[in-house]
Amino acid sequence: MRAVSYTRFGAAHDVLSLHETDTPAPAAGEVLVRLHVSGVNPSDAKARAGSRPGVTKPAYPRIIPHSDGAGVVAAVGEGVNPGRIGQRVWVWNGQWQRSHGTAAEFIALPAVQAVPLPDEVSFEVGATLGIPGLTAVQTVFGGGDVAGQTILISGGAGAVGHMAVQLARAAGAQVIATCSAPAMERVRAAGAHHVFDYADPDLAAQIMAATGGRGISRAIEVEFGQNAALLAEVMAPNGTIAAYGSGKDMGPTLPFGPYLFKALKIDITLIYILPWPAREAAIARLHAALEAGTLCPEIAMRLPLTDCAKAHEAVMTPGRAGAVLLDIG
Repeated sequence: MRAVSYTRFGAAHDVLSLHETDTPAPAAGEVLVRLHVSGVNPSDAKARAGSRPGVTKPAYPRIIPHSDGAGVVAAVGEGVNPGRIGQRVWVWNGQWQRSHGTAAEFIALPAVQAVPLPDEVSFEVGATLGIPGLTAVQTVFGGGDVAGQTILISGGAGAVGHMAVQLARAAGAQVIATCSAPAMERVRAAGAHHVFDYADPDLAAQIMAATGGRGISRAIEVEFGQNAALLAEVMAPNGTIAAYGSGKDMGPTLPFGPYLFKALKIDITLIYILPWPAREAAIARLHAALEAGTLCPEIAMRLPLTDCAKAHEAVMTPGRAGAVLLDIG
């Protein structure tokens, strides 16, 4: 089979290479998926670059990257219902703590990690559901129902943020989002009631005015360190900050006094290790939103497998709108 892999950390064009390798065989409890689409996420690019904290070399001699993807079950291992052969599926945690991800024609992985794809959902959309989709669901609904709450979504134009806007709006929340100025109309079209430029020096005042002075009930935060001080100003007492990223400041300084006297809660999500009951509930909510038409993931770019390095560069481009995908063929 064809696969893209790397053996050392470095720039995408320097370390990623296309090669032929053996097609894996599904072990007991596994399925073999013939991949149609691979989803590329910032976490995949960061892992390939060697930027994860405390990691100095790849965990395996050769790594086929990417956690997300969609395709068709081609074979099953012992103990798996053979009726699954031919089933359309989407994949989560393809390369998490494993050497073999979805940047390949086939992947063998535990059967539970190949989720049946609803008939009306395309492979392209399926490849966005693992990291972006599940992160959006968990950060919005990890504390329960959000109907009637005021939700702040930073990075509302990104793959996670754009889905979070749609999900929160459909669930009955008042949605306030921040993004770059050129993306504001897209985010408003996704369902945000108020959209503000994250670079505006009056951002805190604008957010508070939009809440009628009451503040934010739940914040979905992609850059926690950079926005920690802003959140201290705009959060309502007993509010929750659901953070899933802090790439620009991995060692944030918290204004503890304001956080303390508002009794703010910090809820950090790492979707790779989400416990199964929460993951199962998130999958069900994703499928329901897709079937209801209240969630429409955006695709920013589709490239062939041979352009994997270009996809890694694109997914790290500031202001990117939507998911970056590789067509496997």
